[in-house]
Amino acid sequence: MPLAAEVKQEVIQKFARESGDTGSPEVQIALLTARIQQIATHLRANKQDAHNRRGLVMMVGKRNRLLRYLKRTDIGRYQDTIKALGLRK
Repeated sequence: MPLAAEVKQEVIQKFARESGDTGSPEVQIALLTARIQQIATHLRANKQDAHNRRGLVMMVGKRNRLLRYLKRTDIGRYQDTIKALGLRK
């Protein structure tokens, strides 16, 4: 259950630094956040789905690594990203 193409394009447009930017940490973090929210919703309805739960844990770990990288390299962009996504940090 990948993200819908329209949702993915909206996220990329909102967080891209320039046109065609899909690899910056901000875009990757935003896409992971959207996917995490989608899987979390699925898991609320399907509590026994251990395979997707494992994938969710791995995505959260990857997002945390990307957030740490962004914080280490550019604190201003880090703060803007977590504020825009509504993350707790």
